[in-house]
Order: sequence, then C-alpha cells, then structure tokens
Amino acid sequence: MAPRHRLHFGGNHMRQTFERAVAAERVDPSASSGGDWGALDLFRDFLSDPISLSQVPVLNPENLSWVRPNTLVRFRGMVQDMLGNEFYVGAFKDGSKWRTNKFTDVASFPMAPESEQRLWERRLYYCVPVPGQNSWTLESPCSSEAVKNIYGNLGSSPQGEKRPRDAGVDCMDVNVDEGSPSCSKKQEEALTTVYATIYHNMYTFLFDNITRLTLNKAYGPTCHSLPSNAIPTNRVATKHGRSTLKEYGLPSQSLQSAWGVENKERFPTCRSHVPDFDANSLPCLVKIYDSLEDELKLNDVFEFIGVLTFDSEILAHNGDPTDFPDLVQHCDSTELPSCKVPRLHCLTYRRLYALDFLQNFHVTEPLPNLVRSVRDSLLGHLTVVLGNDGTVANFVLLHLLSRVHARVDSLAVGKLSLNLTGFIAESISIFGSQLNNILKSLLPFTRTIPLTMEYLNSASFAPKKDYQTNRLVPGVLQVAQGTHVTVDETLLKPGMLISTGVENARLLKYLIESQKVEYEFEYYKLEMPADVQILILSEGKSNILPADVVVPFRPSNVSSAVNISSEDLQAWRWYLATLRELPHSIEPETQKIIEDDMVKSRQEDRSLGPNDFSRWMTMSRLISASLGETNLSLEHWKMAKELDRLRKERLN
Repeated sequence: MAPRHRLHFGGNHMRQTFERAVAAERVDPSASSGGDWGALDLFRDFLSDPISLSQVPVLNPENLSWVRPNTLVRFRGMVQDMLGNEFYVGAFKDGSKWRTNKFTDVASFPMAPESEQRLWERRLYYCVPVPGQNSWTLESPCSSEAVKNIYGNLGSSPQGEKRPRDAGVDCMDVNVDEGSPSCSKKQEEALTTVYATIYHNMYTFLFDNITRLTLNKAYGPTCHSLPSNAIPTNRVATKHGRSTLKEYGLPSQSLQSAWGVENKERFPTCRSHVPDFDANSLPCLVKIYDSLEDELKLNDVFEFIGVLTFDSEILAHNGDPTDFPDLVQHCDSTELPSCKVPRLHCLTYRRLYALDFLQNFHVTEPLPNLVRSVRDSLLGHLTVVLGNDGTVANFVLLHLLSRVHARVDSLAVGKLSLNLTGFIAESISIFGSQLNNILKSLLPFTRTIPLTMEYLNSASFAPKKDYQTNRLVPGVLQVAQGTHVTVDETLLKPGMLISTGVENARLLKYLIESQKVEYEFEYYKLEMPADVQILILSEGKSNILPADVVVPFRPSNVSSAVNISSEDLQAWRWYLATLRELPHSIEPETQKIIEDDMVKSRQEDRSLGPNDFSRWMTMSRLISASLGETNLSLEHWKMAKELDRLRKERLN
C-alpha cells in the first residue's frame, strides 16, 4: 500500500486480512476471542517510520471536518475516564464465510439472526486534551491545510461537506463497490433492514442470556421466570463490572417501532448528557483492543493511532432520525453520541512524556558539559525574572525538577512543593506574572488556581462519579501526571467558607502533603496517586497549604522584558524534561557519611527533625540531577545544606 492509501484505512483492509487468515487456517474464529491475525503488519512498517508517521494527521478541532472517516489519525490526550469493557459481535458467519467487525462501529455485511456469532470485547477510554496544555506543545508538522491536501488527493469530498439526501448513507458502510458514485434507494432501504437485524439479534442474545444468567445468581439457578422488577431496564451486570445495555447496540425508538416492540422499557431512550464541546477542545472515545488492562492508567497522557469514526453530519441534522439508520450506534453506555465525540479504534498507542512534546528538537544525551551550560543559562534567566533573587531562583529550579519517584507507606518520596512568601498586590502583578509566563513557556502542562473565597466555595475540586450517565465528572484537581500547579493565595481575603470551600481546601492540602487526589463516588471515596508540582505564592507563610519548603521572596530590582531565543527555550525545555526523569543512586559509603552527619546536626540543633532531613535528602538528589549526575555525592549534600541555611536566615 502506498503511504497515502494507508491513511485511507477503510474497513476492507482489516476484513480482507481476517478472511485470508481464516482461509489459511491461521485463525479459528469459533475458538478465538479476538487477537491480531496479522492486520497490524499492514501498518507496522508505516507507523515505525517517522516521516510516514508525520503524514498521519493529529486530530484536532481545526482539521476534524477534513479528516475522512475510516482513515488513520493520531490523537494526543489524557485518559480522563475509564469506561470499562464493551461487548460486540467480533466475528460472524455469512453463509459459509466468516466475517469480522473489528475496528468498526457498524457491520459492513448483513448478520442473519440465525448466523453463528462470536462476542469479543474492547475497552473504552474517554480521553480529553490535556488540562493546562500549553500552546507550544500543540505545534504539528501536519497543518490543517496539509490535511486538506492529503484528503483532497484521495479523491473524496471532506467529511464536513453534506451529502445529498438521496445518497442515504456512505457507500463504505455497506457491501457495495467502493467506486460506486452513490448508493441506490434500494441499498438505503436494505441498510435499514440490515441494521435492524444486527441490533435485534444482539439485543435478543445479550438481554435474554447474559442478563438472565447473571440474575440467576441472585434468584437461584432454577429461576426461569424472573419477577418483573428483577430485570434491569438499563443495565446488565457482568463480570467486568456494571455496563449499560446500550453498550450492546440497542435500537433507537424508530427501529423499535419498526419491529413492533411493545415492551419499550427494555429499550432505554437515547439521551445525550454531553454538552457541546468547546470549539478549542476535542474529546475522543478511544476503543482499545488486545492489550493488557493495566497498561493505560487514569490521568496518563497517550498518543493513540487508529481508525477514526465520526459523524459530524448528524450534529447538524434536525430532521427525522430515521434518515440516519446508523444513529442507533451512537447511543451507548457512555452517553457520548458519535456526532459529538469522535471514536478512534486504536491500532497502537504509546505513553507520552515531556520530551515527546518538543518540536523539531534533536534529543541528545545529557553530557556533563552540555548540562552545566544549559543549567547556568536557565538559572540566570530565572534569577532575572525573579528580581535578581538568586536564592529563590535556585529553589525554583529544584522545584521544577522534582517528581514523585517512590512511595513509602503514605509518604510520597521526591516531591518538593514550594511556598514563596512576600508577595503583595504590586509584586504579584509584576514578578508573579513574569514567573507564570516563563513556566508556561518551559513546561508542557501548567494550571493556576486563584485562591479566592468565591472560587473555593463554588468550584468542584474532586472528580465525582455520576451514576446517571456512568461518567466521571472531572474536577479542578484531575490533571495529568507531571502538571505544574501555581496557587495564588494573595487573592484570599477574609470571609466565610461554606462546606464546599472547607472541603476544597482540605483536598488541596491533602494533595500537597500526600500527592493523592480523592475521587468521590456515591458511597465511598477512592484515592488516586498524583505527581503534581505545586507552587504557592502568598504574602505570608500559608496557613492552609503546608509546603515542603517556605522561602521569603526578596527581589532587588525589576528587570525589563528579556528576549529569549527559540534555541534557548528549546534547550531549557529539553533540560527540564530530560533531567527530571534521570535515575539516581547513592553509594553505601556516601550514605554512611550522610547518616553520621545527620546525627551530628541533630546533636547541634535539637529543633531538627525527620522533615528537615527528608528535605535535605530531596534537595541533594535534585541538585545532583540538575547537574546531570545520577549518583548523589557528598558535595551535593553540602550544597543542599548550604542552600537551606540561606533560606533559614531569611525566615529569621
């Protein structure tokens, strides 16, 4: 396949590969639960080539209207919700021939009710653009204009162009020649019948078998006539957790009427609980096949490459829903209609780290001379931004390199939250703004929390489970791993906190102390680990947010705007992204010397405690990382103690 034709994925490539594998007896659909029958080999060499991969457009609001359905796309986003498993008819017999529905939402061939079928599973992940993602990470070599050219050259109108009404549905969705200019009226009518057969068959099998077998556990194995109130109208309990019947492709009201269904309580009404998404923010429902369940975790950032299915035409359609017989597929357990949230049937994925967001930058090894040069340059710029306060600049640098690298009981090892004090209205408008701007230009994900009484009393900090929609409603504190959060406490004025405000303050405090976020479910709370850098700007030491390090801010001058070259910015981004992930170790001899020094320091100053020693160790490790070294040395230990001594002098 030529590269551009590989972009135009289509269902035929997967179907033909499956059918060849069955014919060669490499796959036995009657005993298979899915798996890869060589389909990914069609694209493995293509996707492994950086130049070819760059031709695959990154899905965003700008090019969504130009990307054709059933083509390869990339989507970069955060896993915001894990929606469980979805059953679908993965393989079925069409006469004597096995067919597959893998990597599609709608069957391309009729499935007779009496045909032999195999149910397979796929996992659903609701992914969103990363909260707080900064603009410099969104650059893409495949621009919107390039997308238009790619799909224009494929010889088809863009997805956003409306089809003629008599064209019915896309010819790619039925078993007709792809070269056919349009689908006939008979084919359109036949397609409606096909969909009716598909979903009636799926409904009959799943409702009458899975539900009954599950409920027999509660009412006994001899229960053949269940009480009417025992049959759930909108959910089926499976061994994989609670899933709604809509996951299995239940029919729309129009098709229920066509079938003469009397018991409409069995068919939940299709409702959309998704508001119109932000024009600048495009979510995506990612369907994962044949991978380990623990490979994708909540709040991690991934790049997914797969087949796009999205019906933007339905979004603008206000007519009779029977004009779109495939609309039944858009009413599933997630309450996320395809007309608002595109689907991506994933072929491959990879977790993204800060380095992956550097654009057109040749990643190099962190050699000592290079690292020290970049470090000096970055530290010098931070000093200028912070009014020539070198002590604070050093602490900010260590803070930006910190991360949670281990957990011991309830202790998150490696975090270094920072509270800069001495900010008032005048200084926060100058130095606070300058610091915020440089953080946005250096880090992929940054957020600011304005700590006002009104905000605390009204915002929802904790993510909450909505059982009506079976969705996790995001909160302020649901951010991607590695996000930097700046809390502006200078805005906090005297006032009364209501229960919501008290709870929000407690959640933020708990995040700082333990690097965990509490997720609220109806009858319990679930703690989720986090790795968030937290910077607090305040007038005095914060009384509600206990930072690991408190440093008084003492600027000596206000610098004018400093021009930063793109080369310096790229080098600083590389420096922070690379050194933050460096491993570290300590030699036994060095560890023994440091332990003896802790004992001696404790004897000289009885006010020192475990928190002080923990802070010194964290700072020592970060200093060694800032120099590009993986072994903590005695020199790094002494540098950390000296920097902490300068800090304490300011406190006194």
